[in-house]
Amino acid sequence: MQNELILNYDPKSVISETIRTLRTNLQFSSVDKTLKTILVTSSMPREGKSFIAANLAVAFAQSGTKVLLVDCDIRKGRLHYIFGSHNQKGLSNLLLENVEETYKNYIKRTKIENLSIMFRGVTPPNPSELLGSEKNKELISILKKQYDMVIFDSAPVNGGLTDSLIMGRLVDGVVIVSAYKKTPINVLKNTKKSLETINANILGVVLNQMNTSSQQYYGHFYE
Repeated sequence: MQNELILNYDPKSVISETIRTLRTNLQFSSVDKTLKTILVTSSMPREGKSFIAANLAVAFAQSGTKVLLVDCDIRKGRLHYIFGSHNQKGLSNLLLENVEETYKNYIKRTKIENLSIMFRGVTPPNPSELLGSEKNKELISILKKQYDMVIFDSAPVNGGLTDSLIMGRLVDGVVIVSAYKKTPINVLKNTKKSLETINANILGVVLNQMNTSSQQYYGHFYE
C-alpha cells in the first residue's frame, strides 16, 4: 500500500483527523435517509478525488463499518496504484459477465480490516454504456445488500464525460472534491449544476489540497 493511505500509516495526523470528520459529517447527513452508496467525484482531473475516496473508505472501515471501495473511473482510475496492486480485472470485466454469479471473483480484501476493493479493470471502448447498463444497476443493488457502505471513485464531471452523471443517479449521495486555489469557481458551479440536473443527492463539497505549515493535503466539508 502506498503513502496516500494516510489514515493507515499516519492515523494521528491533521489530515487523518480531517478525513474522520468528513466521515462523521456524512454519517450525520444520513440521519433521516439511507446512505449506503456514495459517489466521490470532482470537476477536473488531479483534484484528489481518489485520495479522498480511498481514505474515506479506510475511515469508515476503521469505525467498524463493512466497506467496499469500487473504482468506477473505468478510463483512468488509479485505486490499484494507491493500494499497490495490479489492474488485470475489475468492474469493466465484471459487467460483461453474469453479475450475480461472478461478482465475488472481482472483490479483493485489503490488509485493512473491514475494507474490500474492486478495481476498474481493462478500459473498454464504451465505459458510459457499461455504467448505464442494467447489469451495473443490478450490481449496485447486490453490493448494497452485502456491505454497510459502498464508496465509488468516479471520473471527473467536466470534460464531456457522462460517467459520473450516470452513476450519480444510481447512488444515495455524491461528494464533490475540489482543489484549493486550483478549481475555477465557475467550473465547480457547472459541476454542481450538472449533478443537480440529474437530481443527484449532493452531500457536500470537500475542499482539498490546502497547504498548511506541515501538511500537503487538507480538507474541509461544506454542505
